[in-house]
Amino acid sequence: MTIEELKQKALSLTLQPGVYLMKDKQGEIIYVGKAKALKNRVVSYFRENSSHTEKVRQMVAHVHDFDYIVTGSEFEALVLECSLIKLHSPKYNILLKDDKGYHYIHISEGDYPRISAALQKNGGGTFLGPYVSSYIVKQSVDEVNRVFCLPTCSKKFPQEFRKGRPCLNFHIHRCFGLCQGKMGKDEYQKLIAEAVEYLKHGSLASVGDLEKEMEQAAEALDFERAARLRDRIRAIRKMAETQQVLFDGDKSLDVIAFAQNHLVICAVVIQYRDGRLTDKLTYFFDDSAALPELRSEFLEQYYAGAQDIARCVLLDEAPEDPELFEQFVRHQAGRAVTVAVPQKGDRKKLVEMAHNNALEQLSDRVQRTGREVAALEQLGSLLNLPSPPMYIESYDISNWGETGRVGGMVVFENGRPLKSDYKRFAIKEVAGQDDFASMAEVLRRRMLRYLEGDPAFSRLPDLILLDGGKGQVSAVRKVFEELDIHVPLFGMVKDSRHRTRAIVGEEGEIALSAVKAAFTFVTAIQDEVHRFALAYQRTLHKKTNYASDLKKLPGIGDARAKALLREFRTKKRMLEASPEELGQVAKLPPEKAETLWTGIHEMWGGEEPAEAAGEEASENNPKN
Repeated sequence: MTIEELKQKALSLTLQPGVYLMKDKQGEIIYVGKAKALKNRVVSYFRENSSHTEKVRQMVAHVHDFDYIVTGSEFEALVLECSLIKLHSPKYNILLKDDKGYHYIHISEGDYPRISAALQKNGGGTFLGPYVSSYIVKQSVDEVNRVFCLPTCSKKFPQEFRKGRPCLNFHIHRCFGLCQGKMGKDEYQKLIAEAVEYLKHGSLASVGDLEKEMEQAAEALDFERAARLRDRIRAIRKMAETQQVLFDGDKSLDVIAFAQNHLVICAVVIQYRDGRLTDKLTYFFDDSAALPELRSEFLEQYYAGAQDIARCVLLDEAPEDPELFEQFVRHQAGRAVTVAVPQKGDRKKLVEMAHNNALEQLSDRVQRTGREVAALEQLGSLLNLPSPPMYIESYDISNWGETGRVGGMVVFENGRPLKSDYKRFAIKEVAGQDDFASMAEVLRRRMLRYLEGDPAFSRLPDLILLDGGKGQVSAVRKVFEELDIHVPLFGMVKDSRHRTRAIVGEEGEIALSAVKAAFTFVTAIQDEVHRFALAYQRTLHKKTNYASDLKKLPGIGDARAKALLREFRTKKRMLEASPEELGQVAKLPPEKAETLWTGIHEMWGGEEPAEAAGEEASENNPKN
């Protein structure tokens, strides 16, 4: 079917809730969705000029037909949708694949066994498990080795007893120093048995027995062993404290948060069971879905297949229909489940921890630091943008009399300066020092180049930041309305000490002080665009002075001075040029070229080379 035929078919649908199934030419189901009113939802896919995400546009382009199932309520539609997604695995739905393998804790063979994590039951020794979570296996192995100060090095015992100095772990009390040969086989194996018991029955269960052993060792005047037992008891208690949720009452929690960067979204689920952090799950989505839509779809699919649902689910943001989602989770769990978006206190700290984990996971994925990812995310949220601004342009005007009025444009892509896209503008149309009109001129020329298809200006930014206040924003907004340009536009204002204070739109100022990463990022942008515009303005001012100096020499007028500066650009290069080269550029006969060469050396030859060498602009970008 064509889009128009699909639209006509959709117009005949009922306004009741239900599920729709989009199909391609082969009749394969490529998307399953639910709707409160089937007709309204399905028709929206086939309207012209609809503001769909890229993912939805791609899906619609492959739709050849659709089917639907009417349900009694929106909740029934949600349950049916999740069931059909699991059954058909449609291409354009979020599919949370359980790709986790099994993991084991391995206690090796021999007189001096080690405790380590293992992916498979290969080789000899004893294996505890299987465990689904690699995170909890690694955490447990690290914990038991730290509490019991067991060796984790590659040395072989007893062959390497007393061969070489102990490693760093011994000196920082992470290892008791088995390599020194001060513990016999029987005592070490007893220590390993205690460690395995610790793994099987938990941390605090063994404290009572250890305290009795410590007292017995002290009574037997074996103070060295008593001290080791004391340190182990302290370590177990400290580890147990760090594993506890920060507050009493909620011992079964799922904490879920999201982070977004460019076309990648990361979801992190941190699970607490019996007051302990038991697992951390990470999911990446390399598509262009809007985050609110993806959040709701993820939560539905995650809990549609969850085997162990916590009694409380903490979220960084609410799904699109919070009440429907809570009803669905309770249905899946078969008992009461609380869903909340905490705003303060210990619960809020847990959500922030999950969010920070998502930021770090995302930064690893996109090769950016967590701070850069956080800055873009905070800035997008602060300005109510649909997604973090990955490509930002910033503009500043610099004035120095009538000959030094310029505009600078800097670009930040994915949180970092993209100097190859920097541009410079000489103010041509505005008379006098009018910052508002100058900014409008620069942005008009930039957008006209975009509309004309100039490759150097082919990309529209996700955000434009002007160095200035409401006046600059209003002046540029008029240009955008005239040219039908739709790009988020804000100004950057400074305080009395010339430090970034806030972002300003036409509706007023937006404070930055409460969002540290965004504040630091915007300050860096404002400093960089000011530096770049000022550097260009100074370059033009110097060239104007050089042209005035050149015109004092015999036979050099305005045109020849400009030609010499255009060719040689700096004093240093002009001083290094031969009379023949100068004459060729200025179109002078040999005798006059010799006179020009002599005049240049008499005028500039005594200046310091370093000063002359520093005259050229640092960014190698053309004037626009």
